[in-house]
Amino acid sequence: MSTCFNLLDEPWIPVRLTSDAVEDVGLLALFDRLGEITALAETSPPSLVALHRLLLAVTNRALFMALGTWRDKDRAQWYRDGLPVDVMRDYLEKWRERFWLFHPEVPFMQVAALAHCEETRSKTKPWTQIALDRASGNTPVLFDHSVDGAPSVIEAALALRYLLGFLQFTPGGLVKVIRGADKAGALANTAAAVPMGGNLCQTLCLGLHGIDGRSENDLPAWEQPAPSVLDLSADARLATGPNDRYTRLSRAVLLEPEGPRCAVRVIRFAAGLALEDDAQAPDPMASYRMGTNGLVRLSFSEGRALWRDLPSLLADPLGKHASPAAVLGWAANLQRAVGNRRAHLPVLVAGLASDQAKLLRWRSERFALPAIVLSEPDSAQFLRTLLGQAEESFHRLRGMAVDMVAETLADPGNKDTRSRARITVDCGPCEATFFSAAERALPDLMSHIREDALDEADAVWRQVLLAASLSAWDAVSRSMGTSSVALRAEALHRWKLDRLLRELRNETSDGSAGPVPSSSSSFQTQPKPDQEVHS
Repeated sequence: MSTCFNLLDEPWIPVRLTSDAVEDVGLLALFDRLGEITALAETSPPSLVALHRLLLAVTNRALFMALGTWRDKDRAQWYRDGLPVDVMRDYLEKWRERFWLFHPEVPFMQVAALAHCEETRSKTKPWTQIALDRASGNTPVLFDHSVDGAPSVIEAALALRYLLGFLQFTPGGLVKVIRGADKAGALANTAAAVPMGGNLCQTLCLGLHGIDGRSENDLPAWEQPAPSVLDLSADARLATGPNDRYTRLSRAVLLEPEGPRCAVRVIRFAAGLALEDDAQAPDPMASYRMGTNGLVRLSFSEGRALWRDLPSLLADPLGKHASPAAVLGWAANLQRAVGNRRAHLPVLVAGLASDQAKLLRWRSERFALPAIVLSEPDSAQFLRTLLGQAEESFHRLRGMAVDMVAETLADPGNKDTRSRARITVDCGPCEATFFSAAERALPDLMSHIREDALDEADAVWRQVLLAASLSAWDAVSRSMGTSSVALRAEALHRWKLDRLLRELRNETSDGSAGPVPSSSSSFQTQPKPDQEVHS
């Protein structure tokens, strides 16, 4: 190995500038130019989240070492005027030696001991081992045909970004080197939340975690001693704080440089510094929703748009419905400190869903949430209630559609017939049509809530659900065809839809306007199982 590619100087982080140009920068240039960088331009969701966590760990540690402590008013000043660049530069220069990607003793975010360990010194793996979107071993990937026996060569910058995402999102399972199995990364099977500002400086300020009694010992990976083989074989340990968690070496990896530009073809790989779960200190970017047996981590589900799980991100002091990511609370506190209570706060939710060691899907979504729903329980409950209306309306509509489809089959009252009808509806256009129609109205709904126009928000949302219900019913009807049996089934069950539509219009059975229910008496969200089946 050689001391080439220092992360302070070499361009490796893709960023988008205020001019809308995209370029790669090193760490020193990034902090020097924070004001003209609108956002990170990484396209891989796991690597994007991992880069944010790395930058937050650098920022937090640099400020702590220089200032000791700070309050929200200090964060508000940095949010308005920019982070102290000299503090960031001094910190990075102090630890320059630990930011060499191919250092012979302390390579950045790697374990040099693998070069001499008996189990790994003569055994390498292709770099695709740490690329979550590449085929490797017995992991098939639809649009990738990498072959372990003939790995390609990639640039060092890309290899590092793959590594960072892998360390955060790798699922637990067999490793068979140093230890037989290993714990998952900090964000395995998680839809991680990152509050976003108008530029990268504001984004870092929004996500900056506070200082407490443990901060002195909360060291990022580059401030910790180089891991030994004995460390890798030790039991899992708790994180000392966010800095440790954001940079934990959940797997031991050693990139092997090749050629004058230090490209990467193969790596050494083993079990890492396992992270023990801590129920009292969940990951700051992980949100939890209510499942069948309590709170479960928010992740991405097949066929389910993430906005349907927005209640998991909303303020809920009692934890009855959800436990939002701590980073959203820190962002809401900062918004109050800078006087942006009425602002929209963009939130990036990105990550990777997995089932044990099987990688399923990754996704990146962005929402503009009113800041008040992240900090004020009443506003959060109002939005939670409206979203619950959508779930309840669809739940009832789906039941009607199942009844209608069953009517077209032999023996419609039979249990097996209803089961077949339910499968037909779930595989058809009902769910996608309903929720795609509702999703288009989300920006208007959020704007009404931001302005405290709650009556208008309730009225608009009911009209949206009414139109979505009609569209979904028509889609199911069309999918049944125009046979006499299908037309008869639609006519027999249409009255159920009409009843739902009257309720959404707040009409009584005779067509007159009924009382408008309060937000607390509106439809409530149906509890969801930990594992759901979607179309």
